Amino acid sequence: MRTPLLYAFLLLTTLQTFAQSILSGGLLKPEQANMDVRHYTVSLSVDPAQQAIDGFTQIEVVLAQPSTTLLFDLLNTFKVSGVWVNNKAKPFTHEKDLIHINLPAAISGKALVKIQYAGKPRVAVRPPWDGGFQWAKDSTGNDWIAISCQMEGAKIFFPCKDHPSDEPNEGADLIITVPKGLVVAGPGLLQKTTYKKASSTYHWKTNYTINNYSILFNIGKYKIVSKPYTTVSGNQVPIVFYVLEEHVQKAAHHLEIFERTIRTQEKYFGEYPWIKEKIGICETPHLGMEHQTLNAYGNKFRYAQLGGLDFDGLMHHEFGHEWWGNKVTGKDWGDMWVQEGICTYGDALIVRELEGEQSHLKHMQRVARGVANKKPVVLGTNIDSDEAYHGDIYGKGAFFMHTLRFILGDDLFFPTLKKLATSPQYTYDNLVTTDDVEQLFSRESGTNLKPLFDFYLRTINKLEVGVVRTGDTTYLVKLLNYDGALPLEVTTSRGVERKNIDKKGVEIGSGTSLLIDDRGFYLKRVIYE
Repeated sequence: MRTPLLYAFLLLTTLQTFAQSILSGGLLKPEQANMDVRHYTVSLSVDPAQQAIDGFTQIEVVLAQPSTTLLFDLLNTFKVSGVWVNNKAKPFTHEKDLIHINLPAAISGKALVKIQYAGKPRVAVRPPWDGGFQWAKDSTGNDWIAISCQMEGAKIFFPCKDHPSDEPNEGADLIITVPKGLVVAGPGLLQKTTYKKASSTYHWKTNYTINNYSILFNIGKYKIVSKPYTTVSGNQVPIVFYVLEEHVQKAAHHLEIFERTIRTQEKYFGEYPWIKEKIGICETPHLGMEHQTLNAYGNKFRYAQLGGLDFDGLMHHEFGHEWWGNKVTGKDWGDMWVQEGICTYGDALIVRELEGEQSHLKHMQRVARGVANKKPVVLGTNIDSDEAYHGDIYGKGAFFMHTLRFILGDDLFFPTLKKLATSPQYTYDNLVTTDDVEQLFSRESGTNLKPLFDFYLRTINKLEVGVVRTGDTTYLVKLLNYDGALPLEVTTSRGVERKNIDKKGVEIGSGTSLLIDDRGFYLKRVIYE
């Protein structure tokens, strides 16, 4: 691929010119740790003229222990007018972006909470990286509204438990009312549309577990362009494109490009995860974002060339999050590389698919050159979204998968990667940690890979390889800063040889100077003596 749009996208994601003032995740509050969210119903009227929303959210929770307090996140830009628990009004406070619901007697087990509120939601400063509501217009003056909130959490517009460790196991309903003539696109399946004289109400529903930053909607003067798709496992699911009315003539070609993306992702990661609903994309005024069954698309139909075909790297990346981020989800923001790094590795796999192995290797060499290595990819646990988010969760995370592939070999690596993406142990309700990923690859390979995971993900070290000339045609090659043995490609006068190297070193004969890992499978430093 030549100068793909993806590189510009990855560069943008690493340049956080606006500090995150609203954070998600971090140390889980005890009142929320006691609470398992099962379902959200978000019912709102949207007023584009006033840039305001008004309505309620219902939250179904299960309490592990009896409690006299329920705690939800909602920005104080909203005025909360009432709270009900199991259909009875309850006293509450709303301070510092937290709703404390005070119960006169402890409750346990299931609870249904309804919160009525209204106000002006946060306006996105630099969507989607600094998120909120984007109140835009299309070229013909129609309202065009998008929401993005990965870093901030859904508390920017509805009360929720704002932590990546808890997704609503039974999905979510969105019931959104907009001025007549506008269309609402949402996650899952459209249940019904109700038309009144001046408004339209769209009821969207997903039955799948979903991260809270994907529980959102987009509004515009949309036309729906769709085509059937047969998954790798033979299931029928529609591809649905919510495209601006003014761009509808571009949709058919775009879906052709999109279908190549879908087939490549399925080849490496297994069947599309949401076959009971839809494969959805929605045109947005910002560049793009991974929203379950409704990926935001704002790349304005600008294509690069890959294997002689039109290709949209941004769309490919965001759609890859249907597996990495939506289906396989990090339990803590500190594990964000799992979704961002492996998804970015998927961007390299389509290069392999359409242009071959040599282009893929060159792509990964460019990725390696972009690694900043200023702080570890995994910084710990109980990390908030701002602390966890930095450029190397993309590039270094992807390159680590490249290293792992070299060490394990294709016959082991690719089936294990697909197992991570398809096994119930790591998908949907079952959120993952970095240790889960390591233990899977260690178990499948019969090798203790924890030192390698720790070295590349939890430090900023590069592998140091020493080459000492011991004779006219002999060299000692050894690892200088890694305990254990690793395979390395060593180029000698006889060609490329794969050698297992450790700190003791291996003597290698060659009539020419040695080249170490010339094709670039490791982030490394070679020291010649």
